[in-house]
Amino acid sequence: MIRDERIPSDELRRIDDEIRSDWSTGEDVDFEEAIAYHESLPASKRFADVLESADNPLLQPRAGVPRLDDQIELLEYLQDDGKADLLPTTIDSYTRDNEYGKAQEGLEKARETGEDTLNGFPAVNHGIEGCRELIEALDAPIEVRHGTPDARLLAAITFAGGFQSFEGGPISYNIPYTKRHGLEETIEKWQFVDRLAGAYTERGVRINREPFGPLTGTLVPPSIAIAIMIVEGQLAATQGVRSITLGYGQVGNVVQDVAALNALQKLGDEYLPDEVCVTTVFHEWMGGFPPDEARANGVISLGGMTAAIAQPDKVITKSPQEFQGVPTKEANASGLRTTRQVIDMAIEQNIDIDGIAEEQELIERETRCLMDTIFAHGDGDVVRGTIEAFDSGALDVPFAPSDSAKGAVLPARDDDGRVRIFEWADLEMDDDIKEIHKARLSQRADTEGREESFRMVADDVDAISDGKLIGRPQGKGGVGSAD
Repeated sequence: MIRDERIPSDELRRIDDEIRSDWSTGEDVDFEEAIAYHESLPASKRFADVLESADNPLLQPRAGVPRLDDQIELLEYLQDDGKADLLPTTIDSYTRDNEYGKAQEGLEKARETGEDTLNGFPAVNHGIEGCRELIEALDAPIEVRHGTPDARLLAAITFAGGFQSFEGGPISYNIPYTKRHGLEETIEKWQFVDRLAGAYTERGVRINREPFGPLTGTLVPPSIAIAIMIVEGQLAATQGVRSITLGYGQVGNVVQDVAALNALQKLGDEYLPDEVCVTTVFHEWMGGFPPDEARANGVISLGGMTAAIAQPDKVITKSPQEFQGVPTKEANASGLRTTRQVIDMAIEQNIDIDGIAEEQELIERETRCLMDTIFAHGDGDVVRGTIEAFDSGALDVPFAPSDSAKGAVLPARDDDGRVRIFEWADLEMDDDIKEIHKARLSQRADTEGREESFRMVADDVDAISDGKLIGRPQGKGGVGSAD
């Protein structure tokens, strides 16, 4: 079994030579030349420095289209009209599955027809030259966002192409995304990604790494998300990464979300090495959105208010067209401006909400339980511990499609709309913490006059898209029952 050990330099070079032969553009990668290119970029395009020096939360959307000219136009619009502080390049699905030939076919068709025949930007096919043209066309730093279990070639090309931030990780881009890849396999492949980022870092080019915090995006209990973020941060730090942005996805209860973001920063600083600069990113609601744009803007505004109170380093914004799928550039920019308006109005206010400290303490206790069981399963080795904890169910993620997770844990909201655990399965947690969750779910059941059951879980999954926070039976609860 692999372990949490740094990849030796000769092994890094061997893997690099191997993966660059997977597609023709890989032949253009030259590490020394890439270092020189990064050094030529202005300070305004150095992602880690811009993120880590910001005084207020920076805003970043999601966006990716197949043709280079269209991607430049899209990002220019989000930068200029949406006032995005940081920019994304979302990668297409074929590239995420390492199907570079199919991505090439889609790109060629897009060039012939002018239509978006791919659902993202095929960076591997565009190669280093295309990536650099994109980097040079924009004023703001740009991050690679994708969803790739095996992101080795994508990382090699985009790092050489001038990108200085790379999303994802071996757990967060496995458990929510794929059934075809085992956890040991993805951890081993992402060790290369992180070691390559570490190699750039050692030469003075700090590559920012951002594990994907929302996971399955559906009522994920904060402690589960935070534990996985810490693990992926530790794995990256072992390989030499020194700029790590830990993510968290909004669950919708302001008290719990603020408490979770506070806990994420605190525990990240505690568990990761001192030489790592830990920042945080808040993802606006990742679940189902209301179908009409007015209500969708309400969901976005709640995310903006949460960010104003918690003040993470970065916010990933949503658009009022989330229900429809890929938004127009105008809708994407609108989501940015909505979030910015709320943050700018609220961030200088002293907003004091009862219950945040108590909820943060609970989240921290739960996270420590999960981290302790990971270390125990691995006899101190986080790689081995993570694999064995998932295998036993001691670590789990709800609604996970991956065979590497049991997917047996089920969440539901309590009477305040905070995400609790209804079905624990084999998830490792102290008994008194389980009793807290049970009591709070029981309180909700009493309010609604029904038994605690899977029906609560199902109702909560659809609640926000139906215009509510808690999936109560019609006529039960009422306005004012949630924070």
